[in-house]
Amino acid sequence: MSQTPAPAHSPHPLLVFDGGCPFCRHFAVLSELRSGIPGLEIRDGRMDADLRAHLAARGYHLRDGAMVIDGEQVLHGAPAIQWLCARMTPSAALLQVLAPLMATPARARQLYPLLLLARRVALALRGLPVDPDRRTP
Repeated sequence: MSQTPAPAHSPHPLLVFDGGCPFCRHFAVLSELRSGIPGLEIRDGRMDADLRAHLAARGYHLRDGAMVIDGEQVLHGAPAIQWLCARMTPSAALLQVLAPLMATPARARQLYPLLLLARRVALALRGLPVDPDRRTP
C-alpha cells in the first residue's frame, strides 16, 4: 500500500479505504480481493493526506466511505463496494458472504449504511474521528 498521490489515468483500479477501521482494513487486505481484480492497488486513505486532499478537491471525502478510482471515474461509498464485489472471485468466508450481497447496485445501496454504521462504531471505540481531517471523533 503505497502513499503517493493517485496516478493520473492509471491503467489499474485503486481502492482507497479507511485504515483506521478494522473492518475496512480486513476487507481491503484480504488477498482474495487483489487476486480477483487484476492490477487492483489498495491504499489506506487515512494515512495518505495527499491522496485525501486530491480526492477532496474533486468532492470525494473518506469520511463518507471507501472509493474506487478506475481511470477518471471515482466510485464512492456503495457504488465502490458494489464495483469491487461484482468483480471478485472470493474464497474467504467473509467475502463469500459479502460479495453476492453487495454485487448489485440496489443491494449495495440498501446495505452500505450498515457498513458505515459498523465503521463509525469501530472508529469510536478506537477513539478515531470518522473524518481523518478532523482532530476529534
